[in-house]
This record gives sequence, C-alpha cells and structure tokens, in this order.
Amino acid sequence: MLLVLKRSAQQQSALDQFLQDQLKPSSANYHHWLSPDEFGQRFGASDQDIQAVTSWLGSAGFQVGPVSRGRISIEFSGTAAQVSSAFHTPIHQFVVNGQTHWSNAFDPQIPAALAPIVAGVATLHNFVSKPQLSVSDQQIQATITPGNPLPQFTSSGSHLLAPADFATIYNVNPAYNAGINGSGTVIAIVGRTNIKVQDIVTFRSLFGLPNNPPQVIVNGSDPGDLGGGEETEAVLDATWAGAVAPNAQVDLVVSASTNTTDGVVLSEQYIIDNNLGNIMSESFSDCEANYTAAQAAGISAMAEQAAAQGITYLVASGDTGSANCDSFSQETANGPVSVNMLASSPYTIAVGGTQFYDTTNLSQYWNSQNSSNYASALSYIPEDVWNANCNGGNCGSIDIFAGGGGRSQFFSKPFWQAGVPGIPNDGARDLPDVSLASAGHTPYLLCIRGSCNAASSGQISFYGVYGTSAATPSMAAIMALVNQKTGSRQGQANAVLYSLAAGENLSNCNASAGTPGSNCIFNDVTVGTNAVPGEAGYLTGSETYLAGTGYDMASGLGSVNAANLVNGWYSSASASSSLLQYVAITPCRLADTRQGAGPIANGASRDFLIASGACGIPSNAAAYSLNITAVPQAQAPLWYLTAYPTGQPTPNNSSPSTLNSPNGTVVANAALVPAGGSQGISVYVSGGPADVILDVDGYFTNNPSSPPLYFVALTPCRVADTRSTSGPIANGTSQTFPVAGNCGVPSGAAAYSLNVTAVPQNQAPVMYMTAYPT
Repeated sequence: MLLVLKRSAQQQSALDQFLQDQLKPSSANYHHWLSPDEFGQRFGASDQDIQAVTSWLGSAGFQVGPVSRGRISIEFSGTAAQVSSAFHTPIHQFVVNGQTHWSNAFDPQIPAALAPIVAGVATLHNFVSKPQLSVSDQQIQATITPGNPLPQFTSSGSHLLAPADFATIYNVNPAYNAGINGSGTVIAIVGRTNIKVQDIVTFRSLFGLPNNPPQVIVNGSDPGDLGGGEETEAVLDATWAGAVAPNAQVDLVVSASTNTTDGVVLSEQYIIDNNLGNIMSESFSDCEANYTAAQAAGISAMAEQAAAQGITYLVASGDTGSANCDSFSQETANGPVSVNMLASSPYTIAVGGTQFYDTTNLSQYWNSQNSSNYASALSYIPEDVWNANCNGGNCGSIDIFAGGGGRSQFFSKPFWQAGVPGIPNDGARDLPDVSLASAGHTPYLLCIRGSCNAASSGQISFYGVYGTSAATPSMAAIMALVNQKTGSRQGQANAVLYSLAAGENLSNCNASAGTPGSNCIFNDVTVGTNAVPGEAGYLTGSETYLAGTGYDMASGLGSVNAANLVNGWYSSASASSSLLQYVAITPCRLADTRQGAGPIANGASRDFLIASGACGIPSNAAAYSLNITAVPQAQAPLWYLTAYPTGQPTPNNSSPSTLNSPNGTVVANAALVPAGGSQGISVYVSGGPADVILDVDGYFTNNPSSPPLYFVALTPCRVADTRSTSGPIANGTSQTFPVAGNCGVPSGAAAYSLNVTAVPQNQAPVMYMTAYPT
C-alpha cells in the first residue's frame, strides 16, 4: 500500500511557480531539472513529518517500507484487520461483472493529528486501470521465402501500419535522414506484466530495424507473463516506441499489482523515483468520476515530480470517447461524461485518436504492393476523429470505440493551454493534447505470443492492434526525436506544443480536407466527434465534443508532422530563449603575448580581437569562457588584472578584477567575458608589467549551430584528490580522471565546470598545467 503525503500550502505554491519557471525561457530556472532527491529536499515532506507518519504506521501494526525519494509517499503493508482498525473502513469482497475484487467499503479516515501532512491512502482495492487497446479479429498472414528472410504479405484488401508506413504518413523520414532516430534517449514504458522479448526482437528483424531490443526491469516481485490484453499492451508499447524511435533505449518497467495497489502506479513511481527516462509512456485508463479530489491530487503529485525532473509523461486519453467510465465492450454508455484520470493531470500529455479517411480513394494513398521496407502508404492520409460509431458523417457499428477527450473535473486550465483557436474558456484542463492514428480501420502490426516465428511452411502471422494505446508510445517516440535534436529533456512539453500550434496558419493545415501544407507542424483534424451511443445529443450535431478548427476536445491540436515538429521545436527553443546557450569546444589558445606583442605595461590595456572562426568560435558568439593566465615580469607585483568587453570604459581600482598576484608569481583564473566591439575582449593591467595568455574552452550564443548545452549547478563536490590516491603527476605526464557518475554528474554531460587546484611538491615550479578532454 502507498500512503500519500501532503505538501504545505507554501510548498505547493513554490512548486507550482517552479514548474512554470522551468518552461519559461526568460526564467533563471528554465530547464533546470531536479534529481529525485533534490525534488524531495525542496518539495517533499520533512524528516520530522516522515518520522511522525512512520511511527503511527508502526504503532498500528503495519510493516513500514521505503519512503519515495521524492518524499511524496510511504510504502507499507499489513492485514485487512489492521487496515480496518487504522483507517476505519472494513475490507470486503465484491463481485463486479462476474469478477471478484477486494475493496474498502468506506473512504479511509486519517488521524486528525496527521491530516496536515497526509493526503490519504492511494488505493485500498484491486480494481485496476484498463489497457486502451483492441486486437483485430483476423490475423494477417505472411510468408518467409527461401533466400528472403523478410515477410511477403499474402492478405489483400487490408491496410495495416508497418513502421515504414507510419514514417511516411507522419513525415518521420526527413528526421531519420538527418540522423535523428532517438539515439541517446530513454523511453520508459509503464507496465504490469512481463513479456517475451523475442517477439519484439523478431518484429524488429522482420522490418529491418536496428538490433536494439527493449530492456525489461522488474520492480519487486515478477508477475510473470499475464497473457491476454495485459501482455498485448506491454508488447505493443515496447514495440512501437522502438519502431518510431529505432535507436532509443526502451525500458519496460514491470510491477505486480497487489490486493490494494495497481501495478501501474508502482511502475510509475519506480520510473520517476529512479529518474529512468527522458520520456515516460503509459497506455492505461481509469475514469475520473471514480476518484476523490484527494486521490486525484495524489496521482498528479507523481506527474508533478516527473515534470520537475524533466520527464515528458505521455498518457493515452482512452478508447471510449467522451464516456471514459464505460467499457468499449458495451454497446451503449451508461456512465457519466468523463475523462481518463491518469491523463488529466496538467503535467501529462494526453494522446487521443484519429482515423484515416481514405475509403473513397484507396489507390491515392496506398500502393497495391509493399516496398522493400514493407511500406505501402504513399503519402499523408487525411484524418478525422477516431470514432467507430460515426466518423465524418459515416455511421457504422453501434459500439463504444472512440478517442477519449473532454474536460477535467479536478484540474484547472494550465497557463500553457491558451493561444490556439478553439480552446474553450471553461477554466478546466481540457484533453487530449495531440492525437495519432488509433482506429481498427488501419491497425498497427504486432508480433505477439510467437506469432511471427515461421512455421515449416514459412508462414508467419501478425496481429493488428489499435487504440490510443498504439498512438501513445508512437507519440512518445516522436518526443524522443525532439529530445535528441535539442540535446535536452523537455519536461511538460505541452508548453511548446501549444506555443507552436498558436503560430500555425490553420487555413493551410486542415487535415480533414486533404493534405496539409508542407510547413504545417500539426495536421488540424476538423471533422468528427468522440460522442458515443448513450450520450445526450448523440447523432444530432449537438454532441458535447465536436472537432473544429484549431483545438478541440475530440482530437486536441490534431496529429503531427514529425519532421516539422522536431525542427520547429529546435528553432522555437533557440529563438524564444532570452538566455545565452553554452557551446563547449576543445580548449584552444587565442593569444600569448610572450610570442608577439610582449607584456602589457602598468596602467595600460590591450585589445584582443577574436576573428570569426578562430578556435571554432562563430561570429555570433555573445560571450566567451576563458582561462586567463598572467605572467608578471621579474616577479613584479600584479595588483590586479581585469578582462572586459572591448569598447567599454577602462577599469579602475574600484572595478571588479579577474585575477591578481601581489607576490609576482604566475597565476591563472577562469572568466566569462562578454564579446565587445569587433567581437573583442580587452585586458587591463595594474602593476606588472605582465604577459597574458588567453585560452578558450567554450562560448555563449543565442543561435548555436549544434544542440545547446545548459548549465546545471551541483553542490560542490570533490571528484579527485591525488594526495590521497595516486600521488603527484610527474613532469611531462598526464592522468585521466573519470567524472561522469561521480558527484551526481550524469553520463550524458558534455562539459564540466571544475575548480582545479595544483599542489607543487617541494615548491618545485609548475610551468603550466592543462586540463583537456580524455
């Protein structure tokens, strides 16, 4: 069981502001991502509060488990009798739709003394969230022929999505051609069943994808392979996240459900508490109307922590349209209009569903033969809202299959959900945010339960799977491409998605009227509704959520042109930022007065103009990261030396100094100096005279030619000290010091901010010492 802790009002206010600041380029906290421990220290429960809660749990007879690193929950276990006594609610068996469940009979009660610091118990039942997928009734047959290890499809009249089809329709290929394929990113998949990884290995081999199978991480007890929809969900998510971002690392996190806690929740917590991925994908759904405000706050608390750590968290919006409380096995909705609780937090991206509108002219969009990479899609295909009941005015079967969407009853409208025509002035968090193909009309191909292992005849079988469960890992993979292109985590990426959508020429991007313009980032879905039978106004034209120009609660902002999104994101991030972005370079010498102009005299200054291209520095550099060394002549005292932008007033004795050497010894110091006139810097000397050596190891710019780096401050920490380990470094030799993995420095760091101290042995002179990349 999980006991959810509560922040103080002051903590919550500070967190809300911090999460906004992380998304605003003008803020000093822009993209300042926290570690789980940093999050806990700043916004989690105090040691005193945790001690009070754990003591109470222990006194009630519970076994107390670990406290989450973000300090938002405490794991504990016990008997039904202990739960009943401590929380004043009996635990009973209930039979619902022929299935037996355990559940609390009443809302649990928390002792009054703990109410200020405890939000409640996450759950005390085993009614778990549902996978959001369906499987086509008919399997798709293909044959492996001798000498050709790739499948030759024999079925006709069906159009199914192979990875190359998806890449064609959603324009991913230009990103692939530019080397943007997910390399260096991690997509964490929320799961609660183990799988047969060989199914995904076979799929990737059949479709020519790199040999990069997912990793399965079991959190706690291994639930084994649960089969059925559970297995299909996990295999689908891990397969298609890796199919769209073929070089990304995909980690499937598996947690067994207990009698009181959904394994989905435990996997969420594991991913966030271990800061496992850049991207987090979840394809489960639970009706918001089934939750209390306290439970909703507990779910959102984990999403808040994910956002603060820079994790982009995507969740399926659901497969029963506006009626998320109902099952898609029903023919008529009986529950209220509601959205997916797991997707409605303002700190997730809710992914909805579309359907290709190609039935009037199949040959325009599909080739009758597969290409060498098994693509048959010819181009983008117009899209309407996914609705198996009624789509684009064409009404079919009466069942509850449609992309989820609507307004949240718990969460108010976030600041970023604005600026796009169609966003309602309802004061509520609206969903979905974006959508991708989800309909059974064109399902996603999948290998499952060994179906793609060739029989002696060479025949193999694919499954066709559909739902927002297919759209969500695919969109997660597109976000992995964004992460690779920008070189940075993006956190709650909706801030940029809505900003990009606000700049679209919507009249040119109508995805339901034909092919959107080549410059469109979003394919604006303008036809359809996610209404289902049983909803008021169904088939009358007055349904609750209708598609329209811009944003709507049937399809969100629409689907995406992946290459335009990736490139537009990078351009937007660079152009909108008022902060300078750091670009590291190999250390390079800009100037050494000992080899030319000679020392700078007392009371004099000298300009050093940095030519475009010198040491790889572009002409648009706005500042330089320098190592400045002063070499006083004849050990004359150097009272101070100041580096400053060329063209600014000459410093005086009240100006800040860069370094000084009153005893006349050689001294060096690091300095960040803005570029002055003609991209120059100037050096002023008081005392001396002194020679000056200028070395550069990076520069700052508003328009980097490569993905920018962002500076992340750490608590000062010692990486190495040769006095207590390897001993002094001999003259003319070098020594390697591993940095990544020490002191909280991640493996992906591209440069380090170091304070390097030399301790000469027996006062022997150190002529120079250089730190350089290994």
